[in-house]
Amino acid sequence: MLWAFRNLVDRNNGRIAFYQVGAEHLPLYLDLGLGVYKLGEEAILPIDGFTLEGSARKELRGAKNKGEREGLSFEIVPPQSDPALLNELKNISDDWLKSREGHEKGFSVGSFNAAYLTAGSIAVARREGRIVAFTNLLEGADKHELSVDLMRHRSDGPPGTMDYLFVELLLWGAASGFRNFNFGMSPLSGLSSDRLAPLWSRIGNLIFIHSNRYYNFLGLRRYKDKFNPHWRPKYLAAPGGLAVPRILIDTAALVSGGVRELFTK
Repeated sequence: MLWAFRNLVDRNNGRIAFYQVGAEHLPLYLDLGLGVYKLGEEAILPIDGFTLEGSARKELRGAKNKGEREGLSFEIVPPQSDPALLNELKNISDDWLKSREGHEKGFSVGSFNAAYLTAGSIAVARREGRIVAFTNLLEGADKHELSVDLMRHRSDGPPGTMDYLFVELLLWGAASGFRNFNFGMSPLSGLSSDRLAPLWSRIGNLIFIHSNRYYNFLGLRRYKDKFNPHWRPKYLAAPGGLAVPRILIDTAALVSGGVRELFTK
């Protein structure tokens, strides 16, 4: 299949690239004659038997207890196309975007889409019956993995609402028989800054540490680290040379919704 795709791209004078591939499949991409470039690391937390007991879970217990003191409750909404629910979620999403002076993104991250959201279950946090935060669930085959995509909360919700939602979701996932929770990738994390490391790695490490204007890479890594996950590398497989920066720009534009949006929030 990979060779068929590579030949298809070649016949149409395109530039081939595979985004966020795992280390276990790298030999396949090397056989295609592609180079591999580390994009970052993905956070995976085993949740089979997950509990909040023990000193290592003190911060997570605190997040759950704080949320309950604030009057928050957790609920899993099964797949449905309830217009009232979608309208409430859309209001939350619009408020979230407005508070960040941002716009919807896409490709590797979710955007608000009614058909997409109603295709699966949604985890919500309520306060006095009113939804204050939500995320849609991605449930892997055979319950091997549980993950989320679109995450939104109200700007006037209690501080720590998303922490509460994640903790409750981990407990629900464990009780439902899921074995792992995928927090997604932390872009540019885990890249070496050693002077003998590849140039791409050293540049990426600098961006990871110092970038804050357009994307807080370091803050995202620190947030996910509080759940004490395992980190596994993710790569870009692509031709070498000048093709790499062009592919990265194209990918960033896809995520941002266009070249112009690439340099706005």
